[in-house]
Amino acid sequence: MLNFAVKYRAPIDQMTSNCELNLRQYELDNQEWNIAVNLRDMLKVSSIKHATLFFSRNTPGISTVIPAMDHIYAHLATAAQDMDLPVSIRAALAIGKKTLNRYYNKTDHSEVYRIAMVLHPHHKLQYFKTAGWEDNWIETARTIVCEEFD
Repeated sequence: MLNFAVKYRAPIDQMTSNCELNLRQYELDNQEWNIAVNLRDMLKVSSIKHATLFFSRNTPGISTVIPAMDHIYAHLATAAQDMDLPVSIRAALAIGKKTLNRYYNKTDHSEVYRIAMVLHPHHKLQYFKTAGWEDNWIETARTIVCEEFD
């Protein structure tokens, strides 16, 4: 929808500026159009798009949930610090990061995520090390798996 609006800005401006149509309250100024363009560009970034599509699938693998969330979080954190973006976009990105973190923290309430990561042939404990997890968190993940399968 946002892509459509940006693409058809000229006709939308023409319609909303026409007093006879009584749509002036919906007219966007240049700053608002720039925000729309920036927001569209942020949402169009392939890493966000691919991760969103991943979570929309019917059967995403549980071992890929944490890496996908890490990927989105890294993008949001980097973009939220980009001083070339309007304050409103940076604020929206910060809110998105906070929301994602709230869901990420919920993975701590289930050992399944850590077990799936450790048992996954590609990830193992190395994922946590590479991602910069604290040593005691990595040890906890290892302990959870050992206790579950001993």
